[in-house]
Amino acid sequence: MVALRIEPADDTPLVILDKANQKFEISGKSLPEDVIEFYRTVLDWMNEYVREPLEKTVFEFKMIYFNTASSKLILDILMILEEIQEKGKAVLVHWKSLESDEDMKEAGEEYAEMVDIPFEYDTFSL
Repeated sequence: MVALRIEPADDTPLVILDKANQKFEISGKSLPEDVIEFYRTVLDWMNEYVREPLEKTVFEFKMIYFNTASSKLILDILMILEEIQEKGKAVLVHWKSLESDEDMKEAGEEYAEMVDIPFEYDTFSL
């Protein structure tokens, strides 16, 4: 499976989806002008990955900011991860937020209530 890497821009996050190296990450700011178009590639990759996932998938979200439109697509990604877990594979979400950003941590906690997959929380600094 070919890895997907999208370099960050002013309004889009870094995306690394690399099965061979067991690296799954979305980090930075997510407020693309066309959120559906930006995340289409990500969701297509995830929907292919769900067919033959690793025994354990650790997905890291290291978000500084995301807009309302992006929040729906992040939930779509989490729902695909939940589907992987339902297939009997291990899934873990590492939700990282800036040390000073309580709102982003709470966003992760809200997502954790919407899906049945384990979350771990951590902080980072710029």
